[in-house]
Amino acid sequence: MYVEKLPKTWSLLCIGVYLASVAYMGFVSIPEDTGPGLIVSAVFLLILLPCLAVPVSKAIYHRLSIDPGAGILRVGRERIPLASVDPASVGAALQSESLSPAQRYAASLGNIDAPIPGLRAADRGAPRLVGGGWGVPMGMDSVEIRTRQGEPLSIATHDRLRFLTALARATGAPVPSA
Repeated sequence: MYVEKLPKTWSLLCIGVYLASVAYMGFVSIPEDTGPGLIVSAVFLLILLPCLAVPVSKAIYHRLSIDPGAGILRVGRERIPLASVDPASVGAALQSESLSPAQRYAASLGNIDAPIPGLRAADRGAPRLVGGGWGVPMGMDSVEIRTRQGEPLSIATHDRLRFLTALARATGAPVPSA
């Protein structure tokens, strides 16, 4: 069983700043200016929500888990049978070099699969992005594998090596020794 944990640092930082600012405003404004203090807190909440949109979308569209017992690779909202994953493509992805952080950011900007003509992966000849998202979140690495039918798939991951090693073990692909 492999489950990729999503980082929570950004979410905790944003919520902490929001709570600290609301607590400070409450301490300074209550009881004289309770109404305006609540209005400003609501406005700050409107600023907080877009800051939490990316972590929430990562949790919905790019959560990874491999369950060899059930024979399922789960990526976001999609479930892919492990029997349909080509072990040779997993081995090849495991042998390929990891990108540097700067290269990862640049690659994630170009890995788009939006349901808009011209931005679909199939229109551009790129691998289909698995999970239901429209693109790889900035800074996440993406892994390209194939199904046994030859369909190229792109999967966003936080830990490329751990994910590919677990997928290789689950599909029976050779795992290089460290």
